[in-house]
Amino acid sequence: MFAKAFRVKSNTAIKGSDRRKLRSDVAATFPMLTSEQLSEILPNKEELNVIKLYTHRGEALTVYANSRNPVLFEIEKTLYPTVYTLWSYPYLLPAFSTWPPVLQKLAGGADLMLPGVIVPSCGLPEVNRGTLCAVTLVGSRAPVAIGVATMSTAEMTATGMKGKGFTVLHTYMDQLWGLGDKSCPPTIAPLELERSQNEGTEEEEEKSKEGEHRLSESSLTVDPSLHTQIEDLSMEDAVQFDDTREKKEPSENEATETTEEDHPDVPQEAENRSPQEQMDALLHQCFFHALKCKVKKSELPLLTSTFLRNYMFLCCPKGQQLDMKKSSYKKFSKFLQSMQQQKVIQVKELNKGVESIVAVDWRHESIRSFVVPETAEPELSVQDNKSGDGEQLYHPPEIIPLYGVSSKMAPLFQESGYKKGHTLSSSEVRSAIINYVKINELVDETNKNFVKVNPILCDCLLNKSEQDEVLKLKWDDLLSRCLDQLQPFHQVTIFGHEPIVRKGNIDPIDINLAQRSCNKKVTIIKNLELYGLDPQAVANVLQQKVQASATVTQLPGAKDRAQVQIQGNQINHLAKLLLENYHIPRKYIHGLEKAPKTGQKK
Repeated sequence: MFAKAFRVKSNTAIKGSDRRKLRSDVAATFPMLTSEQLSEILPNKEELNVIKLYTHRGEALTVYANSRNPVLFEIEKTLYPTVYTLWSYPYLLPAFSTWPPVLQKLAGGADLMLPGVIVPSCGLPEVNRGTLCAVTLVGSRAPVAIGVATMSTAEMTATGMKGKGFTVLHTYMDQLWGLGDKSCPPTIAPLELERSQNEGTEEEEEKSKEGEHRLSESSLTVDPSLHTQIEDLSMEDAVQFDDTREKKEPSENEATETTEEDHPDVPQEAENRSPQEQMDALLHQCFFHALKCKVKKSELPLLTSTFLRNYMFLCCPKGQQLDMKKSSYKKFSKFLQSMQQQKVIQVKELNKGVESIVAVDWRHESIRSFVVPETAEPELSVQDNKSGDGEQLYHPPEIIPLYGVSSKMAPLFQESGYKKGHTLSSSEVRSAIINYVKINELVDETNKNFVKVNPILCDCLLNKSEQDEVLKLKWDDLLSRCLDQLQPFHQVTIFGHEPIVRKGNIDPIDINLAQRSCNKKVTIIKNLELYGLDPQAVANVLQQKVQASATVTQLPGAKDRAQVQIQGNQINHLAKLLLENYHIPRKYIHGLEKAPKTGQKK
């Protein structure tokens, strides 16, 4: 269905009511999904796009995309998961296995024939005709295709595994997969192998060698002659085959003898884990490393954001980076909830909307048994990463202004491949305008410093009073008018986090003075979070600097913002802190002019 390029009719953000209806439809279609898993597939707040398209055969269908990756597609009011969704939830559909060379045929538009289906020793899954099924490759449970069964399992067996078994709808490496981030399938161990690894009774110990021999002869073992074919298909990155499974799965007697000698195999096992499993392992390593070696009891309660930024990031091995979105938890709050359920830590919301770690069980077995990796380079403690004034080590954010293409300005950018909703940097805007002028031959022949105004430039850039009078524009005027007409956006990259793009210009750090009882003044600071600053940490530093009372309260009208309030007019101290210590550009700070003059009482 998606073997050839399709035509996109529309791509829009889903409405709230449609999102709720879609969630209920998915829950009804796949009742085995929990509410938490439904929220991961169809998040409540993150952007979810609805893409309406026509296949090369003219069939109309709808695709639902989460964070660019298509997660579901709908044909005639029937929902189907994509391979991206099945990689996270491989148990969602009954799975049938095939050989790696067959995948190229499926991606080219062929259906799956029964002679290509592998019959495992435990038998085929029980399905009826018309059941939606997943197709995997031998050695991994990660689905690479989905299709509808053309006959039941009993009929497949009765025909001697001959004829067409599945009508394939979507595959890894087809055009729908190409609509996403084009990631490769993870390696997920077959269920039979998982069961064999989890078994540990005495009877199975006696029969382990016999069981391994049967496993090596079963249909799930990769034929060595296939390795050349796999390389020819360039499938090494997509599917990792356990051709060394017999070496990795010794009998239990052999395992006890080689435990201390098989250290070289550990990195190879780590490579065979999926990227999500690797990120989960790194997350746990940094978490327990930080608790065991960095956090002190006297520092509690500790803001969760501070713990992540100033403790866990410091424990991350060189060359690696924590990325919550690539883990199975997706959000740091969910990870902390999991640790709290295991009674490692206790998290409370001390201020509304702001969570803190209030207690740590340092006697917990997970912390006591954690061994700091020998490969980790010596790291500075949190105390060593503080400046002489006591503030936490801070990396100023990178702020880049961006420009959004509106429907009015879209005709100017179509020829450069941009559409309504795209965000561009100033250099990309400049290149697109120059490209438009050159393609339409609008450079003035008599003076190349001027550009002739055609109807599109007239509609996009000129006011009504100018449309009959202005026939030419200077290059600088043309570009400045274009930037003025585009929608303002900005991108903020905070150290250790993914870049964030927001609409509008970034709000500056706002400093104000307020009058309190008895003619006392207080200094109020807002919007620190936008620049990666922890309001509580800033309040602590100011309190130490000026020896005055400082408090952190929720910003009125904003759930995820806080404001710092400190007694007296402390703008001079605050200016030094923001400009010299945190290196925030002056243009992003409003209110410095309210500082008291020399000799004036605060």
